[in-house]
Amino acid sequence: MHHLESPPLLPSSHNQFHFQNSSVLLSFLQAMVVVANPVDQISLVRSPKPGAYFSGFPVINLGEPGSAAAIVKACQEFGFFKVINHGIPTDLMANLEKEAVKYFSLPQVEKERSGPPNPFGYGNKRIGPNGDVGWVEYLLFAITSKPVSYTSLAFLREPSSSSFRSALNEYISAVRNLASELLELMAEGLKIEPRNAFSKLVMDEKSDEIFRLNHYPPCPLLQGLSCSLTGFGEHTDPQVISVLRSNDTQGLQIALRDGSWVSVPSDQESFFINVGDSLQVMTNGRFKSVKHRVLANRLKSRVSMIYFGGVPQTETIAPLAQLMGEGEQSLYREFTWEEYKKAAYKSRLADNRLGQFEK
Repeated sequence: MHHLESPPLLPSSHNQFHFQNSSVLLSFLQAMVVVANPVDQISLVRSPKPGAYFSGFPVINLGEPGSAAAIVKACQEFGFFKVINHGIPTDLMANLEKEAVKYFSLPQVEKERSGPPNPFGYGNKRIGPNGDVGWVEYLLFAITSKPVSYTSLAFLREPSSSSFRSALNEYISAVRNLASELLELMAEGLKIEPRNAFSKLVMDEKSDEIFRLNHYPPCPLLQGLSCSLTGFGEHTDPQVISVLRSNDTQGLQIALRDGSWVSVPSDQESFFINVGDSLQVMTNGRFKSVKHRVLANRLKSRVSMIYFGGVPQTETIAPLAQLMGEGEQSLYREFTWEEYKKAAYKSRLADNRLGQFEK
């Protein structure tokens, strides 16, 4: 097993927790490394109780009849669901995880040759250009029909990276197909014709697709305390659909409709699906994009891989005409994906990006 190097620990300006043990607090403070910009500080969040998982998550079995209706119900109620019997071999997932672990185990100076992300490449703690930070390091890729674009990732062109390239290509090809299948099941469940009304927009040769590998190092300094470091702050995904797979380390949380946060049990053999902002608009609010976040684990590394399926840059994002009832008005003004992307890029993670596009 490769040892994963932890980024330096950052203090929190939002720390509302009181340390009962002064020696613990002293050790904690001594271990902190303050970065040059004091704004870049990672917040602490109250940890969920061990084993405190929400049991009401929708689980979609693609091997059983009725999955189309079940997916629609999940997208309406949660904007989120888990997929089992998806047909993607576990070896394919494990191979990419192994390559990701090898990469994130490299010395920091080697990893940073592929960064900083602009917007693609290697990133460490800083998420986007607007001050968001988290206890995470990551690789961000643009996907083309090749299927992977190696822009700014020169290391992937090296002969020594052939197994990483192969694992990436095989995995991304498989999850793209899964995303397409799920989008077609959504259309079927909504009784939209043609069945590829959603999927054709994401599977177009000009579709704007992104792939992300995240590594959340453990933070043993917080062991015994009732708080966790924020790995990736609360946000919704701007694209149409996100397909997430992680190792067996917990950390993912989603917000329910009442605003409460619940922990998602990890399952390395399944996929977790997020409705994105674009799909919320395309269904005129019938589906809700899910707000989610990741908390770093105190003892175990979390490695996740996420495919984001988006439409071509020039595509207008608007409710599908086939879905609109008689006299139903769009809740949103028309905008292109390029417009929305620019607005998202200027915002903070937790901002309500869709707000400025509502009528």
